[in-house]
Amino acid sequence: MSDYFGKEIKKLGFGLMRLPRIEGSKDDIDVEQTARMVDAFLAAGGTYFDTAYVYGGSEEATRKALVERHPRDSYTLATKLNARAAGSEEAAKKQFETSLERTGAEYFDFYLLHALGHENVPMYNDFHLWDFVHEQHAKGRIKHMGFSFHADPELLDQLLTEHPEVEFVQLQINYADWENPQVQSRANYEVARRHGKSIVVMEPVKGGTLANPPQEVQDLFKAYNPQASCASWAIRFVASLDGILTVLSGMSNMAQMEDNLSYMKDFKPLNEEEQRIIRQAQAIMGQSKTIACTACHYCTEGCPMQIPIPDVFSAMNLRLGNGQLEAASAAYRQLPEGHRADACVGCGQCESVCPQHLPIIRHLKECAAAL
Repeated sequence: MSDYFGKEIKKLGFGLMRLPRIEGSKDDIDVEQTARMVDAFLAAGGTYFDTAYVYGGSEEATRKALVERHPRDSYTLATKLNARAAGSEEAAKKQFETSLERTGAEYFDFYLLHALGHENVPMYNDFHLWDFVHEQHAKGRIKHMGFSFHADPELLDQLLTEHPEVEFVQLQINYADWENPQVQSRANYEVARRHGKSIVVMEPVKGGTLANPPQEVQDLFKAYNPQASCASWAIRFVASLDGILTVLSGMSNMAQMEDNLSYMKDFKPLNEEEQRIIRQAQAIMGQSKTIACTACHYCTEGCPMQIPIPDVFSAMNLRLGNGQLEAASAAYRQLPEGHRADACVGCGQCESVCPQHLPIIRHLKECAAAL
């Protein structure tokens, strides 16, 4: 993996949006249980805590469970400014001071403009909030500046081009949304990495959905590792991507914390077989753009350019299914020069014998352009 900002940070972050509630109450956060979860997280080496101005009661609970109980240099704290909730430039900028008061944190290690999308980017511009955050950064009240994002890769590319000072981006990424046209996890991930930005992952378990995926996916996971929770597959998938600063898990009780720590305290990236299983899960859930090649090699026997077509597609699938950009490029470079995807002459011999009826010529052109 490449070097990137925040590589030394533990890959599990504590998302403070879905904190435990006092039994019988929808609104009151259980600070005592939250404090026990904070202690367990820190004891396991975790340091990244994430809250926001608009997370009801979260910043105050963060002060009580974390800031007032642990040395300031033992953790890092992120919070966010929400222009839509403010409605005016003055109110938006006041959120920063309010968040400092609520948390008692003195400064923020990570500060984000919150939930950027087409409908609210003009507000962040009109309220001069990019400049405001930059000013607070220059004063040392913010250590690292970024934004969270909910839109398409074209807007993300525009924002990162206009604001190169941004150090990291928070994106919704999970294996189910990898090719979801509404979320575009893979495309946004690739844009952020192309700009050299580190990524904080939100919704790795898709609001808990991937803790209980379709039975066929559960069976697939259990067949490989009966002890591993379904949530662990989801979190390890995104934590295995290059350029990930941390993966936020919104843990609501001690059991969820203990499960996450069981496999993330000493995190190990997914191995090749586990990556293949994730690609199968994506296909089962209908969210896959991987090339459905079965490596039968019927296509290679008559190829006039001797292109190892299944090997080309295997390299491409590392990118399409698992976001392994460097691994995909490295696998492709290992193929013999003169016999890679760009050598295709479009004769169609391969397509005439493919039992999967794949548009091989089109796929080879895409592989040549991407790899």
